[in-house]
Amino acid sequence: DIALSELSHATAEVSEIVFFLLGAMTIVEIVDAHQGFKLVTDNITTRKPKTLLWVVGFVTFFLSSILDNLTSTIVMVSLLRKLAPPSEYRKLLGAVVVIAANAGGAWTPIGDVTTTMLWIHGQISTLSTMKDLFLPSAVSLAVPLALLSLTSEVNGKGQNSADVLASEQMAPRGQLVFSVGLGALVFVPVFKALTGLPPYMGMLLGLGVLWIITDAIHYGESERQRLKVPQALSRIDTQGALFFLGILLSVSSLEAAGILRELANYLDAHIPSTELIASAIGVVSAIIDNVPLVAATMGMYDLSSFPQDSEFWQLVAFCAGTGGSMLVIGSAAGVAFMGMEKVDFFWYMKKVSGFAFAGYAAGIAAYLATHNLNISLPTALAQVPFLHGS
Repeated sequence: DIALSELSHATAEVSEIVFFLLGAMTIVEIVDAHQGFKLVTDNITTRKPKTLLWVVGFVTFFLSSILDNLTSTIVMVSLLRKLAPPSEYRKLLGAVVVIAANAGGAWTPIGDVTTTMLWIHGQISTLSTMKDLFLPSAVSLAVPLALLSLTSEVNGKGQNSADVLASEQMAPRGQLVFSVGLGALVFVPVFKALTGLPPYMGMLLGLGVLWIITDAIHYGESERQRLKVPQALSRIDTQGALFFLGILLSVSSLEAAGILRELANYLDAHIPSTELIASAIGVVSAIIDNVPLVAATMGMYDLSSFPQDSEFWQLVAFCAGTGGSMLVIGSAAGVAFMGMEKVDFFWYMKKVSGFAFAGYAAGIAAYLATHNLNISLPTALAQVPFLHGS
């Protein structure tokens, strides 16, 4: 009985994520089939490898703070296929997308599954999270970008990639589909706040609306089958979603066996300071999935030991979000990138992990510095007039 109830509980949680994923991927796929992302790619005009690196990084960073990491990774990696030919350099760009998506997700409550969890359960609140975590998140992206700009792959060969876009025409009503699709993705957190239903319901609702609209636009046009939802469903990366299912189920089996709880108690007993515990949580989140990790942390420490918006919860939100970039399997974004671009674990470890770790450490340092010196952006500005007055 215990095993069955654990299994049904785990399956429910995991399938929520998988349905969410399938919905998001289908919406992105439909927008892509209508060449909707041309609105974005046409505005990224630079072909200089170094500039492209920074542009892609920061576009992903802000995209991911609105959409969830997974969706923004799927969107951006699809865009990269149009911006650069398959090469080592494109893999690096993809890795930048993963780092940027995780960093961007950490500073808004809707940007990442883990921050959303902490936000729903009342450990963090919207505004203070955004103002306290924005700087560390930006630092944790800027440091790897700066280091990657110095590597040979980016500076080498200066291959100014010719336009891979044999400029396709936008499909009929491409802009409408783009705005409805993007609207559906942004609407998910709003839907959740209004109804209290799980996010995948919002995603499926958005998909339903998009389905009706695309069917209406293309009604009776037999040659436009590939622009409709059923065709798009056959083109999405189902393997990736099932891979995800496997990984999440194996982590929930660890959780059900109580191994995660033991780890938590061990950390408590052996690590004195809360900052170190939070930082360790981030490093562990590079190995196992952030979601059960944060769930376990929320089980270990309740709001009586650390009140809402205390340093500990903000650090956990930041560390679990950005720590996942250190290994390719450490975050949903990494897993999606791994599936889409066929990158292997060791390539990422050799080329990217060190840079990601440097960014992670710099981000924590930035957070602790701003906290101990009490500089967060708005408060710093608020104190300025008094200085002049005196």
